[in-house]
Amino acid sequence: MTNRTQKAGIVCCSDGQKKEWAGNLKNLENVLLDMGIQPEFSEFIFEKDGTFSGTAKERASALMGFYQDSEITEIFDISGGDAANGILPYLDYEYIKSTGKRFWGYSDLTTVLNAIYAKTKKPSVLYQIRNMVYDFKEQQMRDFKNTVVEQGLDLFRINYRFIQRKQMQGIVVGGNIRCFLKLAGTEYMPDMEGKILLLESLSGGVSRIETYLCQLQQLGAFEKAAGVLLGTFTQLEQESGTEEAGRLLKKIAGKDLPIAVTPDIGHGTDAKAVVIGEEMRFESGPGAGCPAM
Repeated sequence: MTNRTQKAGIVCCSDGQKKEWAGNLKNLENVLLDMGIQPEFSEFIFEKDGTFSGTAKERASALMGFYQDSEITEIFDISGGDAANGILPYLDYEYIKSTGKRFWGYSDLTTVLNAIYAKTKKPSVLYQIRNMVYDFKEQQMRDFKNTVVEQGLDLFRINYRFIQRKQMQGIVVGGNIRCFLKLAGTEYMPDMEGKILLLESLSGGVSRIETYLCQLQQLGAFEKAAGVLLGTFTQLEQESGTEEAGRLLKKIAGKDLPIAVTPDIGHGTDAKAVVIGEEMRFESGPGAGCPAM
């Protein structure tokens, strides 16, 4: 076992975890310990009141506690669901801005990742740490260790291809399309001018995904954005094929918007990571396949 030189905070800012997941949580703890990372768990992890592990204020306080703990180097959220945006008014963004810590989460945590960028201009990471105890765990552990422990980039190396235009560059915002749209009209929605908009989804067939894309169009997102990176759309792809998200976006956004697609970002247990709030360049041609950061 590696010497334990890092400490990580583990939080649950969206829906609480079910009690039967306790075994997987122990497995995750052991994986981190084997890498030399000492996990510190929030007291608000498991369901207590319906689907909630605590009130919005309690969950926000637990997250801020890890930001304020000088021994914690990274903060990982293991949840998903619907409740994460409730914590946004209770976070101390000035304090978050003053730290060098990164917040990691996916799906419903899209709301927190983008709020942190909008309010602080600090990056966060779209990634689910629980992937290290699922069916692609060996590769996930290798990539995670390379990136978090050894300061490499393997977790961020994603394959992509362009389906419209040939290049785009900008700060990446977005994530899960449904959850990103919860921020519309609030102070937590990033300005999309010149940004690369990342979009992916677990649920939603053709009509629902088209509705989300229409809302983004009506917000002016596709006129402002430098391009769109489409991750996986799990239900849509199962029902209508892997090309359907791109077809819908082209129909709604028009022919001028650069669009790339990647199979490596989304809700799959083989998914990799993307930094929200960091500039990236994507281009087709020789050497294409992972973005320049």
